[in-house]
Amino acid sequence: MYRPPLPPFTEVSAIEKVRFAENSWNSRDPATVALAYTEDTRWRNRAEFLNGRDDVQAFLARKWNRELDYRLIKELWAFEGDRIAVRYAYEYHDDSGQWFRAYGNENWEFAVDGLMRARHCSINEHPIAEADRRFHWPLGPRPEYHPDLTHFGF
Repeated sequence: MYRPPLPPFTEVSAIEKVRFAENSWNSRDPATVALAYTEDTRWRNRAEFLNGRDDVQAFLARKWNRELDYRLIKELWAFEGDRIAVRYAYEYHDDSGQWFRAYGNENWEFAVDGLMRARHCSINEHPIAEADRRFHWPLGPRPEYHPDLTHFGF
């Protein structure tokens, strides 16, 4: 299985890879999203360490069961060879209706087939009022016309 674009990345292909990842995560479909990772992928997400695609799928199912109406924007930060660094922000609410915005950075390493073999993630989040939300699009991929992180100053 190949997951283009493939490393080594150019600026254009790295931006494309980041947008594909953003669109996939905005689907909130753990089984589909997990297919972007190698069978033996290694993750650090905050203080949680995951090993393998099955762990990733279970993690994502838990995440999106708690983080409701999740909307994410990712932006390329840097790239070289088989590695990409991104920054991102996402908004969601919990089951009590409290909204949150999370900010983070990820470092990705890819196998030659374009699947991600390592993901190192750092995240901070804080509660926000519903009126302070910035990500307003129908659930699913962010429309091309919607502003990116730089636009918001995030």
